[in-house]
Amino acid sequence: MSDRRKPVSEVDDPQRSGAKQPERFDAHRADKLDDPSRFEYLPPDAILSLLDLPTGAFLVDFGAGTGAFAIRLAQARPDVSVVALDEQPAMLDRLRAKPQAHTLANLRAVLPDELPCLAGRADRVLALNVLHELGDAALASLAGLVAPNGFALFIDWNAEADRPVGPPRDHVYSPREAVERLERLGFTAQSLPSLPYHYVLRAKPRSATRD
Repeated sequence: MSDRRKPVSEVDDPQRSGAKQPERFDAHRADKLDDPSRFEYLPPDAILSLLDLPTGAFLVDFGAGTGAFAIRLAQARPDVSVVALDEQPAMLDRLRAKPQAHTLANLRAVLPDELPCLAGRADRVLALNVLHELGDAALASLAGLVAPNGFALFIDWNAEADRPVGPPRDHVYSPREAVERLERLGFTAQSLPSLPYHYVLRAKPRSATRD
């Protein structure tokens, strides 16, 4: 079989092996991430409630993109330290250029090379619209961030939902497929009430020691 027939994630970017979507999100389309209409079907208040952040928590927004949600969460909870992590420097440059980001002492943008410093520290990890893009190696990195008694919140496009926005259905998971993938890669996953176009899963690495 020629390389032409293999998914892009396995040919051009081995780190994305295992991802459902063949190509990572193109930074040239970053304007879509700052479209305020996203907050209509992904309400920040609902996400904040689902995160159930303890006082003084440490939150990692994994795959934060241009920081639209990281900024809203940091504004709503000034007691919480928010780390916006993304693999694409261009995305984080857009985040840092936003006037709101300059006023938030509790928000920091970082690249994956800082992952070792964050290991085991996150009370919560938010993975918003990224499970279908994450390779197995990235999911392992995400699991390594979660602190004992913490959890990761996966909110992602639902392949079973009728929706006018988002990736094609064959590029994303159904809730059952998402649970199966997470459990295959070492998480326990619990389904939470869904959002209009998204499923919601609370997941914990099985290897972590918890009360």
